[in-house]
Amino acid sequence: MRGETKHYVPVSALIPARPTLSTLTRAASGCKGCDLYLKATQTVFGEGPAGARVMLVGEQPGDREDLAGKPFVGPAGRVLDEALTEAGIDRSDVYVTNVVKHFRWEGAARGKRRIHKKPRSWEIRACRPWLDAELAIVQPEVLVCLGASAAQALLGRNFSVTRQRGELVDSPLAPEVIATVHPSSILRAPDAETRRFEMTKFVDDLRKVAGVLASARRAA
Repeated sequence: MRGETKHYVPVSALIPARPTLSTLTRAASGCKGCDLYLKATQTVFGEGPAGARVMLVGEQPGDREDLAGKPFVGPAGRVLDEALTEAGIDRSDVYVTNVVKHFRWEGAARGKRRIHKKPRSWEIRACRPWLDAELAIVQPEVLVCLGASAAQALLGRNFSVTRQRGELVDSPLAPEVIATVHPSSILRAPDAETRRFEMTKFVDDLRKVAGVLASARRAA
């Protein structure tokens, strides 16, 4: 918002001593850890059960999410829900969130449309304690990074979704970690045939997650 003085508060200072998902959500509602709060409508925190077996992490909330205050409720969220269903993953087993909790955008040249802008590295770093706290509470069996921004934020700057997509990688963040594309990339496909192809590949990646869950059940 123009004219508002920037006043940053380290996220680490906002996290409760013994956090739960509900107390984290309340604490994050007043987050001023970076300048994104100045233009965003509200904080968009993660959503799902504390005992979720899968955590899906995207880049940041979009326009619809910013207005609704919930993650993955826009067009990309509908693609994600469809893919989860096709892959055989129960939505009640999933916690969804983003590495950045505020929408970063710029105005279109004409009209009032808000255009998504990639969050900057320091904004991702500022927001990281929220994600670490979510991971500590949920403790998912499988962590899924959706898109390059999420994958590089969690797995390092040299991680390449293009080269390592669909591979189970070693990480201290969760017993199993995998990266795939962000569902919004499917929506950006140039034609219907390409969208179907990309959706099939996305579902295949999520089926690997479903396979890991099934194997864990059998071993239990």
